[in-house]
Amino acid sequence: MSHEIRAFSSSQVDFGLSKLHIGSMTDSATADRSRFYSVAELAKEFDLTAQGIRFYEESGLIAPARVGRTRVFNYQDRARLILIQRLRRLGFSLEAIREYLSLYRADATGAAQYRRGLERISERIRELEDKRRDLDETLAALRSLEADAKERLDRALAEDAKRQPARSNGKRDHR
Repeated sequence: MSHEIRAFSSSQVDFGLSKLHIGSMTDSATADRSRFYSVAELAKEFDLTAQGIRFYEESGLIAPARVGRTRVFNYQDRARLILIQRLRRLGFSLEAIREYLSLYRADATGAAQYRRGLERISERIRELEDKRRDLDETLAALRSLEADAKERLDRALAEDAKRQPARSNGKRDHR
């Protein structure tokens, strides 16, 4: 059994040194390695359109077999879709996913795959931490503006309330 098959055959997919649990996407179909899937079946299972599956194919992320003019997907294609969808949800680019998937064939030990996966994970963590810092700074600035606006509104309402009795007496305010 090749490294690629082992990597995709469990209910957890190995990305770098971390384990990503597939959860609800695993079922008895994962264990049935002889089963083939149609575009429609995979599209329904992964909540994608047929065009979405085709896009992944055109992007070089999956390569289904052909039976005549019909594309058929095996358990490895399905497992790759599980991994692709999971990595997309984590914010990885198609290029990063393509690079990672290509490393399955790089060496028998998987060291290159794990090394690059770890680098990509670290990069993604830094990107998200930078975004969080930017968001925290933006939120702090907005909260400060909000507090200032509330204070100004309170002062304006208090000033308006002071002027109200003068207007209700029939007297005009000549300011």
